[in-house]
Amino acid sequence: MTTHEKLLALLQANNARYQLMEHEATGKCEAVAAIRGTAVGQGAKALVCHVKGNGIKQHVLAVLPADCQADLTKVALAVGGRRASLASPAEVDLLTGCVFGAIPPFSFHPDLKLVVDPLLFTRFDEIAFNAGLLERSVILNTQDYQAIFGGEVASLIL
Repeated sequence: MTTHEKLLALLQANNARYQLMEHEATGKCEAVAAIRGTAVGQGAKALVCHVKGNGIKQHVLAVLPADCQADLTKVALAVGGRRASLASPAEVDLLTGCVFGAIPPFSFHPDLKLVVDPLLFTRFDEIAFNAGLLERSVILNTQDYQAIFGGEVASLIL
C-alpha cells in the first residue's frame, strides 16, 4: 500500500471527519493553503528529522503548524537527544514513501517517531495537509487527528 492508501485507510477505520481534495501539485505551505482555501496556520507541516546525542539515534517526524518554524533543538530534546537535522531526501523516501512537501502528519514506519507540537491542536477546528501526494490534500477534524495520531506531544516551535 502507498502512504496515501495507508492514510485513507487509517482515517476511514477511525471514522474520522475529513475531506479529500485533488489540486495542482505543490509542496509550498502558502501556495497549497491558497489552493485549499485554508489558513496557512491550519497546515500540518511534517518534517523528517535525524536526532543524535545522549546515546540517541532516532528519526523523528516533527509536526507543527505550517506558519511556524521548527526549533530543531526542541525536536532533539523531545526524544532525549542533543541535536537534530533535517533528513536527506533518501531517508525521507525510505521512512515515509513520500517526497518533501507531501508527508502527512502520521508515521507508518516503526523507525519514525511522531512528535506533534500542541499548538496544532488548539488554533483551528480543522487541520490540512498533503496526503502522501503533492496533488492531494486532506482537511481533517482537529479533534479526530488528536484522537488517532498515535504520537507524542512536545513544544517544537522556535
